Formats: sequence, structure tokens, C-alpha cells
Amino acid sequence: MNRHKRILLLDVGTGNLQSVQKALEAVGAEVVRSDSPRPLADYPKIVLPGVGAFGDFMQRLRALGLEEALHQALARGAILLGICVGMQALFESSEEMGFHAGLGWLSGRVVRFPQRPLLKVPHTGWNELCMQQQHVLLNGLPERPFAYFNHSYYCLAEQSQDCLALTEHEVTFASVVARQNLCGVQFHPEKSQKVGLKILQNFVEWQP
Repeated sequence: MNRHKRILLLDVGTGNLQSVQKALEAVGAEVVRSDSPRPLADYPKIVLPGVGAFGDFMQRLRALGLEEALHQALARGAILLGICVGMQALFESSEEMGFHAGLGWLSGRVVRFPQRPLLKVPHTGWNELCMQQQHVLLNGLPERPFAYFNHSYYCLAEQSQDCLALTEHEVTFASVVARQNLCGVQFHPEKSQKVGLKILQNFVEWQP
């Protein structure tokens, strides 16, 4: 097994890790699950999945001692993929159920979809990824790919250069982000069939 295909799947106590693990393994990854900060120093790639409330997710992540370990892993060049709430955590803060500080690696905040009569919240189902720029994570995707979403809050990114793809749901929000060795997807790649598997494959095969 090539070293760059070794993936550490972080268990923060939220998210369907089994589905994510199976999807990663289906595209050639060697996956190890852990809720400990110790293994982060040994893996070139890390996946941070999450569902549910942002505040609970961040509280659990910090209680496990993962925040500082993630900082150190990124500093040494590990590649990190955040999924759903795991992507939201990359930003500075969230307004979900009060104010909660995020990891602060990307500029912006997480806000709720507006309350409008015909707007369905949570945003659940298939929606289009509108590509903004080329990136290894998006290699080989169709011109108008669709992915599966399930969320009530979205990332309001302040830096357009961090946004690889945008999605419309009454408002425009960042659905794929990246900066250097950091990336994230708001949707669930493990539920997004061929498009999701291709994105995960691109992540697994990404060599900086």
C-alpha cells in the first residue's frame, strides 16, 4: 500500500463513520479509525466527518484533544478533508444554537438558511456543484455534477479563492473549499454515488 493512501478517519462521536470508511476503502484507501490525537503524527491524510450540531461537534473534538493535534498535523503537511460539519469546523465560527468558535483555518462563518415560506430547511437531497476553479479534488468530474446534501446551516466564506464549488439553495453557499493542504465538502460524498466516490478517490490519490 502506498503511504499516501493511508487515511486516518477521525471519530468525534458524530457521523456515519462506517459508510465513510467503506467509501474510502472502495477507492483504494487503507483506513484506520481513531478518536485519539496520538495517531495523527503517523498519517499523511486525515478525514474529519461530522453531522449534527456544530457546538457539540467542536466540544467533543476539543475534549478529545484533537484540535492541537490537527494544527500540528497540518503544519507538518498532512492533508485534511472535512465532511459536512467537519467542513464547517474549518471556519472561524458558527451561529448554530448560539456562538461557537471553529478551528479558524478558513475565513468566514457558519449561518442558518433564511426563513422563507417556500424554502425547505434542512436542505436535503441532490443539488448541483457549480465549479469555480480547478483543483485536484475535482479532477475527472462531469461538467455539472450533483451531490447529496443534508444540512440546515451553510458556510459563508469570506475568501472567494477558498471556494472550489458553489451551490444554490435560495442563497449561494460554498459546497467545496480548499486552501493549501486543507479541503472540505458540505455534502456527503459517501451518499453521492459516482461523484462522491470520484472526489474521495481524488483525495486518496492526491500527492502534494
